[in-house]
Amino acid sequence: MTEVEKGPRGLRRGRGARERIVSASQQLFREQGINGTGMDQLCAAAEVSKRTLYQHFAGKDELIAECLRRFDPDVLPEVFDRADLTPRERLLAVFEVHAPLCPFIAAAVEIPDPEHPARVYARDYKVAFAARLTEAAREAGAREPEQLGEQLALLLDGASARTRVLNAETLSTAAAIAAVLVANAIPTTPTPAPTPTPAPTPTPASATSAAAPTAARASAPATSAAAAAGAGAVTADPASHGRA
Repeated sequence: MTEVEKGPRGLRRGRGARERIVSASQQLFREQGINGTGMDQLCAAAEVSKRTLYQHFAGKDELIAECLRRFDPDVLPEVFDRADLTPRERLLAVFEVHAPLCPFIAAAVEIPDPEHPARVYARDYKVAFAARLTEAAREAGAREPEQLGEQLALLLDGASARTRVLNAETLSTAAAIAAVLVANAIPTTPTPAPTPTPAPTPTPASATSAAAPTAARASAPATSAAAAAGAGAVTADPASHGRA
């Protein structure tokens, strides 16, 4: 149990002060925006003095970054680490997680400086999220896992922003689009490899060489017999003619 006691002005103080500051900040940033939340309001919501707040955080920028760091440190483990889902099912289950406007998108919109600690963390998170999608796509057998991971990440961020702008649920439409992307990128059954045509068996050169003399020898007697027959015919003709 965290030890908490009342300060001189009735404010709570103790080892739980940091957690209360972060919790109050997350709620206020979500409900009224980062720029719309002042430090006085944060202190009042967390029931701490400004002195206590600045003992834990150097300023509002550091507090914003800490809130983002704690939002989803393991990048959606309730989906990507589920052993009861196939990789293909994990890709689609991402669109079943209904959440308010992504705080990383909200921070990037409200904070113009790209080098702000919160912007840096938001960028790192989005890269890590796309990497998780890419990993699942690769395990599912996607032809181009990096492309599919980036497409799904973009689709999810777009649905989150559109839900906020329209104040209407759009994740179901995004889920239907995701199903088409996944179906096109991941074959349901492996394509059978073509059966190779067997190559003709080559005749050994030695067999060809041996067959040639045999054929020559076989044709020699026939040639000699034909020549002899021809000679006999020529010799017989004069004798016949003389007897006639």
